[in-house]
Amino acid sequence: MKEFEETLKKIEGELLSLPFPETPNNLYDPLRYFLTLGGKRIRPVLTLMATELFGKDPRSSINAALAVEVFHNFSLIHDDIMDAAPLRRNKQTVHERWGDNVAILSGDVLLVKAYQLLAKQDPEHLAELLHLFNTTAVEVCEGQQMDMDFESRSDVRIPEYIEMIRLKTSVLLGCALEMGAIVADASSEDKENLYSFGQHIGIAFQIQDDILDLFADPEKFGKQVGGDVIANKKTLLNLKAWEMAGSFKNELSMLASEQNLEHKVQRTREIYEELNVRTVCESMMEEYYTIAMHALDQIKQPKEKKAPLVQLADYLMNREH
Repeated sequence: MKEFEETLKKIEGELLSLPFPETPNNLYDPLRYFLTLGGKRIRPVLTLMATELFGKDPRSSINAALAVEVFHNFSLIHDDIMDAAPLRRNKQTVHERWGDNVAILSGDVLLVKAYQLLAKQDPEHLAELLHLFNTTAVEVCEGQQMDMDFESRSDVRIPEYIEMIRLKTSVLLGCALEMGAIVADASSEDKENLYSFGQHIGIAFQIQDDILDLFADPEKFGKQVGGDVIANKKTLLNLKAWEMAGSFKNELSMLASEQNLEHKVQRTREIYEELNVRTVCESMMEEYYTIAMHALDQIKQPKEKKAPLVQLADYLMNREH
């Protein structure tokens, strides 16, 4: 993955050099702090890879790539407030360090910055890029609202959950890829297949994230392990466990109000293991991965040019954090 690592370094350098005013400090210091926390930077890398896939210099889509990543970080800052999350990438979240009001306002600035970056792209592609970006931004908000609505519902079904993660997570991966293809003047069919690849990899990615939330190594995960369980969030593991619960239904119900959080996470993990929930969810993850790879196969480019995307997809499915 040498090519990926080099692209990642370039993206990281560009993000850290984004110009923010010095004052007011309480508005801009949180942004400088948050962007230095790192992250996978998968989305901007996908944009550059997509541009290169169709034979154009990846640097020609750098501002679109940065716009996608800046938008993603805006959404993370706001999501952390809504989730009352104490940690992001193993560091204090912005709202924990500066308070909710500062975090909201700083996040808003990042959203504006995303549009400023996107506006630097070639005017020839700007209308199509903006249409895709705006559609995706609305879908991400819809997905987040669905996620919050699920918290007060006891009748959430797995197809609804998959639609929620499609909107909240995977459409942005599809958007990142299609933006790179737009800049490279790819055909409509290739753009559609590339978007489908990103969308289905995104669903598989989120299922993997659900699994890691409970089963990851705490030293590598960078977030609170068991956070979804503590918050009683509807995840694929949770929904599958209730489908398969049998004699565990009463205990799972009681665990929802358990005040000893360490016991709550540990016992939930034990029950999921006894029900084989993790294996079932991993099987679903593989199904979406297969659909994604089929879409990638349909793109009319040589296999060797698609190899970096195949390698990146494999990396996403085998990560530990």
